[in-house]
Amino acid sequence: MSDKAIYENPLITRYASREMQENFGEEKKIRLFRKLWAALAESEMELGLPITKEQVAELKAHISDIDFGKAEMLEKSTRHDVMAHVKAFGIAAPKAAGIIHLGATSCFVDCNADLIIMKDGLGLILGKLVNVMEKLKNFALRYKDLPTLGFTHLQPAQLTTVGKRAALWLQDLLLDYESLKNLLARFRMRGVKGTTGTQASFLDLFGGDGEKVKELERRVMQKMGFKNVFPVTGQTYPRKFDYEVLSVLSGIAQSAYKFSNDIRLLQSMKEVEEPFEQTQIGSSAMAYKRNPMRCERMGSLARYLISLPVNAAMTAGTQWFERTLDDSANRRIVLAQAFLTADAVLELYLNVADGLVVYEKTIAKHVAAELPFMATENILMECVKAGGDRQELHERLRVLSMQAARIVKEEGGENDLLSRIEEDPMFEAVHGKLERIVDAKKFIGRAPAQTEEFIEENIAPVLMRNRRFLGAKSHVMV
Repeated sequence: MSDKAIYENPLITRYASREMQENFGEEKKIRLFRKLWAALAESEMELGLPITKEQVAELKAHISDIDFGKAEMLEKSTRHDVMAHVKAFGIAAPKAAGIIHLGATSCFVDCNADLIIMKDGLGLILGKLVNVMEKLKNFALRYKDLPTLGFTHLQPAQLTTVGKRAALWLQDLLLDYESLKNLLARFRMRGVKGTTGTQASFLDLFGGDGEKVKELERRVMQKMGFKNVFPVTGQTYPRKFDYEVLSVLSGIAQSAYKFSNDIRLLQSMKEVEEPFEQTQIGSSAMAYKRNPMRCERMGSLARYLISLPVNAAMTAGTQWFERTLDDSANRRIVLAQAFLTADAVLELYLNVADGLVVYEKTIAKHVAAELPFMATENILMECVKAGGDRQELHERLRVLSMQAARIVKEEGGENDLLSRIEEDPMFEAVHGKLERIVDAKKFIGRAPAQTEEFIEENIAPVLMRNRRFLGAKSHVMV
C-alpha cells in the first residue's frame, strides 16, 4: 500500500509550521506527563511521604526516553491512555514504579499538560502576531500619504490613504494582541486537585493535614514553572477556558480574514497585490492570471478557525456535574487544529504583509476618475466666495456631473467633468485653478497624521516590548 493511500491532515502536510506541530506532538505531551509525575513524587517526598531520593532521581532520568511502542501495546490491553503511560514509565524506572501517579487522577497530567501546551502555543502565536504587526507598521508608514479611494458599501467614497487603510488592519491586530496578553496574564493550571477536585486522596495521604495538601499543589506547580491555579475544579479544569482560548484565536482569524478580503479586492482592481513568485502559475488554463492564492488560502483557513469557538462552547455547556468524558475525543481534535490553523494563518499573513506590491499609478488613475465628483463642493465654495449664487451654481454642477457620469457609464469614456467646468462661464472664478483645487492630497484629511500618531502611540510601544520576537521569516510551504 502506498504511503499516500490514507488521509493526511493538510494542516500538517501543507500549512502549519514545524514548531507548532511539535508543540502539539505526542512526544512533548508525554514528556510533560513524566515531568508532572516527577514533580509530584518529589514534592510528596519533600512533604514527608515514603518516597526516596533515588526513586525521584530515577523518574527524572527517564523523562525523555519514551517507548511509544510499549505504551501503545499497553493501551490496547488497558483501554486507558494515561495508565498505559504510567506502566510504560514504571518499566523505564522500575524502582519508582510503585509511587508514580500517587494520589493523582488522569486529569492531573492530562489537564495540566494540555494547559502548558496551550500556553506555549499562545507564546508562538504572540511571536508571529507581533512580526505581522511590524510588517504592517512599515507598510503603513511608507504609504501614509498616498491618496487612494475610500470605499463604503464598496462604492467610491471620500479619499483615504493606502497607509491609513493599513492602520485599520493594524488596529485589528492590536485588539487581538491585547486580548492575547490579557489571556496570558490570567492563565492558570488545574493544579493538584484529585479525582473530583476535592483533593480527598491527597488529604488521606497526608493524614488529614490540609496545609500540606495546599503546599503540595504550590510546590508541584512551582516546579512546573507556574504560580496560578484554578481555585476550584471538578475532575477537569473548567472547559469554559478552552472557549476563551479559542475565542482569542478566532479574533486573530477575523482580523486576517478582513485583511485577506481587502487585498483580494485591491488585487482585482490592480492597485495592490500579494507577492507573486517568478515561477508561480496563476491558472492552469489562463496563463496571464495572477490569482491572490495566499490571501484566498488565508481566508479559507480563517473561516474554519472562526467556527471553532462554537464547538468549545458546546463542550463547556454540556459537561455533567464534575466531569463527563464526551469532551476528550473532541478536544484532541479541536484544540490542536485551532492552534495549527492560527499558526498557518499568521504564516500566510506575514508572508503577504512582507511582500505587498503597490501600483501607485493605477491608484492615481482610479482617484482621478472619481475625484472631480468629490471636488464639486470645494469648487462650489470657491465660486460662492467670488460672488456666485450658491443655488444656481449647485444646480449647474448637478447637470454637468450627470452629463459626465453618462459619458463614463454609458459610453465608457473618461470623466470629463473638470473640462466641462473649465469651459462653463458660470465657473469663471475657478478657471485655471482647478488643478490646485482638485489636488488629491487636499482630500485626505488627517489620514497621514492619524497613521503616524496611531503607530507612535500604540504600535511602537508594543513592538518595543516584544522586540525579542522580531525578525522572523515566513515559512509558507506551498
